[in-house]
Amino acid sequence: MRVAVIDGQGGGMGKVIIDKLRKEFHENIDLLALGTNALATAAMLKAGANDGATGENAIIYNINQVDLIIGSLSIISANSMLGELTPKMAEAISSSSTRKLLIPVFRGNMTIIGIQNEPLPHYVEALILHIKKLREEYKCAKQTHT
Repeated sequence: MRVAVIDGQGGGMGKVIIDKLRKEFHENIDLLALGTNALATAAMLKAGANDGATGENAIIYNINQVDLIIGSLSIISANSMLGELTPKMAEAISSSSTRKLLIPVFRGNMTIIGIQNEPLPHYVEALILHIKKLREEYKCAKQTHT
């Protein structure tokens, strides 16, 4: 399973996600760090991503080359991350048919009613449980097609 983690600014959230995914799944998951800037990509690579790419074109190109996209809710909002996430990136990500797992962390002027404000580690634990379930579905689907 190839998973893209998208982050910007300092890459702190992506770093936490990749670190936890790597510890949980070891080398049984292929992690692609997609940063809106080089600092974010570097932080995610240091955390254990297999590959990394930076910028608008890299994100737009790679999101349809993976099985899963992970990031904060802001990756589908134009001009989020202090303007680092361009409208073209947001459109490409939200329009992609690739499954997206979005963490409801957003520092902009958006509030999602009904979402509880949890610390990032709680969201990442829920993310890992969801990915375990998806991996089982993915394995079953692959076996059915072979």
